[in-house]
Amino acid sequence: MLLVQGGLLGFGALWMGLAGYPFLRSPDPLRDSLAFLLLFYALMGLEAAFARLFPKSFRASEALHAQLGLLMRSQGITHHQALVLALASGVAEEVFFRGAVQNVLFGGWMGVVLQAAVFAAFHPVPDRKAWVYPLFIFCGGLLFGAAYHLTGSLIPGILAHYLHNARGFYQLLDRPR
Repeated sequence: MLLVQGGLLGFGALWMGLAGYPFLRSPDPLRDSLAFLLLFYALMGLEAAFARLFPKSFRASEALHAQLGLLMRSQGITHHQALVLALASGVAEEVFFRGAVQNVLFGGWMGVVLQAAVFAAFHPVPDRKAWVYPLFIFCGGLLFGAAYHLTGSLIPGILAHYLHNARGFYQLLDRPR
């Protein structure tokens, strides 16, 4: 899994560098902090809304995540390693999908929508009952893309993506066996 994230990060960073796409247009710690908090809580709200609006499919998605948790535990993945994986996925996916893909796909709001579709396509599910998961990922991609488009900074997305994934990995590792 880290190999995939490393590939996304390397390819995305190279793409951004060669094309001159900004990682951070202009530093603004207050803006980025507020955008991060807004984005993280929007993701939490989106998750709660999907659980309420699509309970059966959401439960099927959670069952797939539970299988991931079992796999992580069977491989001996610790909480510290899960934090590294959450950080790797947060950084790599933001650099690749928002920093590189969003910029090359027309930029602007069209780029936000198109990168969200590509982001969702990279998160397939093997169970048709969990159809809501790609939709959730698409909506999350829209939020991440909008944050990058509006702030010109990958920092809010990286932080929110990391924290969201870290919370999820901790929940998976802490579930009863």
